[in-house]
Amino acid sequence: MSLHLCRLFGRVTLVIASLMLACAQAGVMTREQMVQAFPAPLVVGEKERDLPVWPIFKQDLTSTTIAAYAFESQDFAAIPGFSGTPFNLLIALDPNGQFMDVRVLSHHEPVFLDGLGEKPLLTFVEQYKDLSLKQSIKIGTGQSKGGKDGSANVYIDGVAKATASVRILNQSLLAASLKVARAKLGYGEGRDPDLVGRIRPDVFKAMDWQGLLKAGLVHRTTLKNKAVEKAFSGTAGEGLDADVSRAPDDVYVDLYTAHLNVPAVGKNLLSPEKWDYVQQRLDPGDHALLVMAVGRPALMSDDFVRGTVPDGFTLNQQKLPIEIRDLDLDAVLNVPAALQGAQWMVVRVIAPAGLDPALPLDFQLNVTRIKGVVYPERVRQSFAFGGQLPSDYVEQASSDQKTWHSIWTDRWAELLVLVIGLAVLVWALREPPWLMHHPARMFKFRMGYLLFTLCFIGWYAQGQLSIVNLTAVVQAVLAGRSLDFFMYDPMTVLLWAFVAVTFFVWGRGTFCGWLCPFGALQELVSQATRRLGLSWIRVPQVWDQWLKKVKYVVLSALLVSACVSVAWTDRLVEVEPFKTSITLNFVRAWPFVIWAVALVLLSSFFYKGYCRYLCPLGAGMGVLGKLRRFDWIARRSECGQPCQRCRNDCAYQAIDKQGKVDYDECFQCTDCMVIYESDSLCVPRILAQRDGANARVIPINVAAVGPSKDMTS
Repeated sequence: MSLHLCRLFGRVTLVIASLMLACAQAGVMTREQMVQAFPAPLVVGEKERDLPVWPIFKQDLTSTTIAAYAFESQDFAAIPGFSGTPFNLLIALDPNGQFMDVRVLSHHEPVFLDGLGEKPLLTFVEQYKDLSLKQSIKIGTGQSKGGKDGSANVYIDGVAKATASVRILNQSLLAASLKVARAKLGYGEGRDPDLVGRIRPDVFKAMDWQGLLKAGLVHRTTLKNKAVEKAFSGTAGEGLDADVSRAPDDVYVDLYTAHLNVPAVGKNLLSPEKWDYVQQRLDPGDHALLVMAVGRPALMSDDFVRGTVPDGFTLNQQKLPIEIRDLDLDAVLNVPAALQGAQWMVVRVIAPAGLDPALPLDFQLNVTRIKGVVYPERVRQSFAFGGQLPSDYVEQASSDQKTWHSIWTDRWAELLVLVIGLAVLVWALREPPWLMHHPARMFKFRMGYLLFTLCFIGWYAQGQLSIVNLTAVVQAVLAGRSLDFFMYDPMTVLLWAFVAVTFFVWGRGTFCGWLCPFGALQELVSQATRRLGLSWIRVPQVWDQWLKKVKYVVLSALLVSACVSVAWTDRLVEVEPFKTSITLNFVRAWPFVIWAVALVLLSSFFYKGYCRYLCPLGAGMGVLGKLRRFDWIARRSECGQPCQRCRNDCAYQAIDKQGKVDYDECFQCTDCMVIYESDSLCVPRILAQRDGANARVIPINVAAVGPSKDMTS
């Protein structure tokens, strides 16, 4: 019977997973909805069969032109949010790569659902309008609003307490838009800016010009006259250049290219001042490329404007164009005397263009010939030049090189504080005598650490682990999505990694007893009310055992809901007050605030009642805590038989009448460990001391030892 049920459950799970995956890949917008979203004078075309994109047309007097391509983000980049379900955005991208419109169609982010509300999310999304994929869009403090006027970089305001969520949205929007831009606008295929190689900044060796050529850091391409004339053969430009025809074996032009932002190139060709200047001009991911020509053709026309796109040559990579722009660098290059008069230009490639320094640079030199005077006919031919950077100077792209890396580096100080705090906790749980032999000292240490957990980990760093983490994993796995979305919240990742290790050593209590901000809030309130004279109510043992099973029922209901309905899961996870009390600091709709406050006040009467009886995350920790490899809390043979001191003092009621610790319900408050080490609290130790004292007094034989001086006197 049980085997049959397991097979049936497996089939149901497979069907649910297939349905969820299908829903995640299919757009939700109908034609009628698209017409409402893009009303006249815009005209919505037919959705393409091969690519889920709606062309949006604009009527101009006598002609119809393409105004934008509209699409849904989940069709191209279904990156899960913190609920395990992706954002779905309606994006309209114009032919120039600008965002004509961005709208939120659906999301399941816990922080915006009955939390901050959707207004901050919608305000955040509005910032993308009129920005371009060619810009480097960064989430910051609004310090560069000039980006909307065409700057290569632009900062948009994030959302407080939802930093990770909006970064996931940003990644979803950009990843989806880049895929459409590659298919429709000619952007480099496969050149996701987060999936390209990186210049190695630590590789340098002093070299002269010949050394750079020999090392492959400067590439030389020689173009002879006969190759140029051959390219024009059979066209109207054939034979128009007499000098070329007269000396076919002469050199037409020598072309040199190099990655100037490679330290071994830039530091050897530029003065220290100019090298620093170039570094200041480049943003992370940008490239500075040197192009030099010795010969007849000009790299720029007579009317070329510095700082604009060069007209004498172009750059491609993987057969698609990359925009380059003159960096307008005024410098003296450290080159041989024969090259001092050569034409050269340093062009800049911004990060969003997706140039991969690990791949060859495919430059094209444009040579134009003109035939005729009155109605001249122009014939242009392009000639390839360039080269590839040696592998020693570049890091190859990796599949996990996503924008979450910047979040980790931005929060390095917070992560360092957390690591130090975790190290202190490990030290304390190893039972140092300095703490364990001094009950008052241990109590102060614990209260101090709980304040650290509540104020720093919880309210400041937003590191509250949640049942949402578990339901998100279930939903992402069923839909066949990656779990990379966790990497956008480094505090959560680091805490989960630490807690996962402690499952094997100490069990579930390490998190629940020390690292849960809401648990810390409850305990601090409980201790404060006890100081005011309010005693805790001890639940009868039978009722306590039954009530502790409720949280496992809640956990099961949530996990089943996560398999069936995302919407229901969003509602059911509100049994957990963490978002209200920790993430949003009780600034929320009144029903949620009342629920959270009631649970905190409950702990004043029933010690950490929510944690012990209702918390689904605690239930999950209890299940995972069964990975514990050994019983680490020391016990004596007298514990439980006859001594009941630890059992009576255990506020969690996690010690049975026989003195055995129930590790599934133990929160590692260390009270029983302090009692165990105390000569004034542990009853067996007190009795042993008393018996020892009696033993030293009773067996005195005066006759055997003779009279002492005291007795004689």
